[in-house]
Amino acid sequence: MASHYNTEEALRMVMDPESEDSSLSSAEDSGDDAEISTGEETEESGFDSRGADSSEIESGDMEEAPAGWIGKNGLTWNPTNAETLRYVPAAIGNTGPTHYATARICDPLSSFLLFVTDEIMLHIVDELRAYVGLLILAGVYRSKHESTLSLWNEKSGRMVFRATMSEKRFHRISRALRFDDKLSRPRRRCDKLAPIRHIWDMWTHRLEMMFCPGREICVDEQLVPFRGRCGFRQYMPKKPGKYGLKIWAACDVDTAYAWRVQLYTGKAAGERPEVNQGMRVVLELTEGLQGHAVTCDNFFTSIPLSEELLKRKMTLVGTIRKNKPELPPQLLQTRGREVFSSVFAFRMTHTAVSYVPRRGKNVLLLSTKHRTPSVSDDAKRKPQIIMDYNKSKGGVDRLDQAVCAYSCRRRTRRWPLALFHHMIDVSLYNGFVLWTAVDPAWKQSKSHRRRLYIEEVGEALVKPHMARRERLPRPSLTAEFVRHAQYAAASDPSAAPRAKARRQCDLSSIKRRRVVTTCCKCGNEVCKDHTLTICSNCST
Repeated sequence: MASHYNTEEALRMVMDPESEDSSLSSAEDSGDDAEISTGEETEESGFDSRGADSSEIESGDMEEAPAGWIGKNGLTWNPTNAETLRYVPAAIGNTGPTHYATARICDPLSSFLLFVTDEIMLHIVDELRAYVGLLILAGVYRSKHESTLSLWNEKSGRMVFRATMSEKRFHRISRALRFDDKLSRPRRRCDKLAPIRHIWDMWTHRLEMMFCPGREICVDEQLVPFRGRCGFRQYMPKKPGKYGLKIWAACDVDTAYAWRVQLYTGKAAGERPEVNQGMRVVLELTEGLQGHAVTCDNFFTSIPLSEELLKRKMTLVGTIRKNKPELPPQLLQTRGREVFSSVFAFRMTHTAVSYVPRRGKNVLLLSTKHRTPSVSDDAKRKPQIIMDYNKSKGGVDRLDQAVCAYSCRRRTRRWPLALFHHMIDVSLYNGFVLWTAVDPAWKQSKSHRRRLYIEEVGEALVKPHMARRERLPRPSLTAEFVRHAQYAAASDPSAAPRAKARRQCDLSSIKRRRVVTTCCKCGNEVCKDHTLTICSNCST
């Protein structure tokens, strides 16, 4: 922005905030003191209802800005915010669980089944509810690394596993579990997600359908641990698992709800590496949002991305790499600077800051949400941009931490099954967020509410299958446990099996009556008027 512009010229150019395109970064962080914030900002942080046309600004920058700071690509900054526009947040509408989700939640199980629906269950295999319930219970008991032989052991194992199904049956379901028709895969050869595509698309659609995120959004990467054969397995040395499936995630900062996720399948065979990948990921994960503040690390942050988000009425706060050509050299210089010192650079809708947390260390951040050189009053004098970044940057990390605590993952050599386990883990966490939003008073005095929620969901999934079990297990204590579950189901009207659909009598010609009785010889549906009662001796 040229410092020679007068107020009338600036007002003439002012419209909605416009932006350019973006560039890619890689996965390393730009400084250990960098982090961001949740919640509402002061009126310094916001959209001006006016904005500015980027093409007019850029042309002015190139022609009349000899007094400003100029980056390698000619982008001009000002050392003061005298001509920086005020930021006023755009409206974002409703937040929290959607009306669709609220109307369908009546207990913890129903909140979980909003994501892992009956349609998904039926698409995979019979008995899947009980199988998933056992996976969940293994996770809540923190037994993801424990062998099934130990889980089903009569002395050291859990009775609920033996009471639900045999270990042999559990292994058969695990080996037979598939998520698509293998014969149709040749027609989908170009799709790397073909073995689980249908299930994955149904599930990801449910995530954003059930929740409206708050103003603060965090975009980051996840790693689903997996060391088997997979064409798009990634190596990420900074993650605990190091090898696995990489997922881009957009999470609500306040609740860590996983609102939108995207599995990275690598580049196509024979193609060059993707350019501007970070920009594409953020724009796709925030598609449809407005008025939100996006927080991300230096893998994603760039000037073109920030300007594209401004066009969509969203702001960006994130660490940025020092090799970006848009940054002026005054922000990159650390020699001779005091520890805890900050240098700011401003454009009409952007603020960049360079902070020195220790000698020789330079932390660079970019924000379209902050428009003033605010710093804290404490000894470290951190810029407000860094303090807000620290508050919001951990949205996806909090989700990872919560999922890992009670994960249902089991050892497997098939990546679709590893991804399915991750889907269950995220569904349990998202379901817990919805359930506690619908019923905030539920077990509020307990410090381990999420564990109780997961345990209740797991037990609710296995009990119906346990009640229908015909052959009792051999151990007497386990058999008694099953009998108790069957008795409880028989005495509970809500747990009784649903009545068969009533059909019409096949023999009534005038007024067809609705019936449930079937002839044992011809198979016709018959009403009471066309039914004869005979003893077993006469029937032969």
